[in-house]
Amino acid sequence: MNQPNTPAPLSVEPWVRDILRCPVTGATLVDGVGPGGEPELHSTDPERPLAYPVRDGIPVLLEDDARPL
Repeated sequence: MNQPNTPAPLSVEPWVRDILRCPVTGATLVDGVGPGGEPELHSTDPERPLAYPVRDGIPVLLEDDARPL
């Protein structure tokens, strides 16, 4: 069982997870939690960190859907 504010891991194949990158900066993405507790992927870019939503278990890696962290 997940703790509050702990995102459920994104269930994708490990090799896919390894190649997922922020489409804006190219930074790696890590599991995160949005302001409402929803799962997100967070960019690790120190200069322009962005958060991407995960909808129905699918990461939405579109710049227009990203929010700044």
